[in-house]
Amino acid sequence: MSPRRNAVWRAFLETGFIIFLFDSDLLMGEYERSGMGRKMGIDWALAEVFTAGNFAIAVVAALAGYVVVEFLGNRL
Repeated sequence: MSPRRNAVWRAFLETGFIIFLFDSDLLMGEYERSGMGRKMGIDWALAEVFTAGNFAIAVVAALAGYVVVEFLGNRL
């Protein structure tokens, strides 16, 4: 693989992992004491977590996190 392709693949994996962590945290929050996931069920909780707004927030946070980590990694 070319170095550029490796960099794109790495960025894709790292941002995907951050998005996964964000969504799993939201899903766990639906099953805390104040969450409605216990009463409404898993289908409702998944529909509540996987929305366009939450996805947009997760992508922005993932890209920001990736940029910060890459900047700090190259600086050290």
